[in-house]
Amino acid sequence: MRGFELAVRMKDIADDLGVSLMTVSKALRGHTDISEGTRERILRHAQELKYQPNWVARSLVMRQTFIVGLVIPDLMHSFFAEVANGLTKGLAPLGYQIVLANSDENSATEQKEIELLLARSVDGFVVASAQADWGRNAHILSAHQTPYVLIDRLPAGVNVNFVGTRDEDLGQLATNHLLEQGCVRLAHIRGPANPNGSRRLKGFQLAIQKSGRKRITQHVVQGGVDDESGYRAMNELLRLKHPPDGVFCYNDPVAAGGIKAVLESGLRIPEDVAIVGAGNVHYSDLLRVPLSTIDQGATKMGEIAANLLVDCMRAKTAPVARCVLIPPRLIIRESSRRESSRRQKEYTQA
Repeated sequence: MRGFELAVRMKDIADDLGVSLMTVSKALRGHTDISEGTRERILRHAQELKYQPNWVARSLVMRQTFIVGLVIPDLMHSFFAEVANGLTKGLAPLGYQIVLANSDENSATEQKEIELLLARSVDGFVVASAQADWGRNAHILSAHQTPYVLIDRLPAGVNVNFVGTRDEDLGQLATNHLLEQGCVRLAHIRGPANPNGSRRLKGFQLAIQKSGRKRITQHVVQGGVDDESGYRAMNELLRLKHPPDGVFCYNDPVAAGGIKAVLESGLRIPEDVAIVGAGNVHYSDLLRVPLSTIDQGATKMGEIAANLLVDCMRAKTAPVARCVLIPPRLIIRESSRRESSRRQKEYTQA
């Protein structure tokens, strides 16, 4: 009988089941070159024995730490929480753990966090970069021969593994929706001066240009990435002589701040001001006025990034860089659904 005070080893599982140590190792690491029945039998027995991997020994033998660094710009933004959820779905079954670092939208902090994680010998990175120029980080990661995948934000002029959305299409989709709702005084609360912000602004402008409507007016005001910046920017728009009747916001937190400003002013949403955000974060439908938004496929983004990173980490030579763009998807809710508002008004008055 095995002593209860001794840690269970892979060799113990192999001896109990009459299989090789390599077979046990492959089953625990999620390899597909063993039969499903054998893998399930090994995993079940490992659970019965309460087997816990010896990560230090495993790292020494395999020259891997099975740790992936996830560097994001905003720890409070639930969009990145959903990305992390997708990343976990792709990496956890293969035995990888995720270490999270927050750059707080600061390029110097981002570089420092990457260097700290490299000191911990992480096997790879997934980064939503706050850098305008990725060159410095690219050099550091290349020098350490550490694979990485960029998500959500693609710096200009780089050829790297990337998973994101078509931001220009996102801007056009949101703006076209406002035009379809009958809005004629359109505004965009833009985000930071990063590639995402610039491409969404371009999409906003292109949609108005392509509409061919000469009486459409447009305003662009600087916002940011959070609700406070959206609140300030919306108040700036509401002070105009002819305030907008349709506003496309850089993201959902900015839109949430915008909704607060409109309601405080005594105006109605969407009858007086229709609002569309971007990101489809988990609370978008729980706001005082449920928010219309553009879904970027955050969880799917994480899952795809995990698959790309695993391919890179397992490859003997660096594979050709891939760029995966998830098509944006319009989610219509009460903050912009003017037709349903009119129907509700007519029903109430009947």
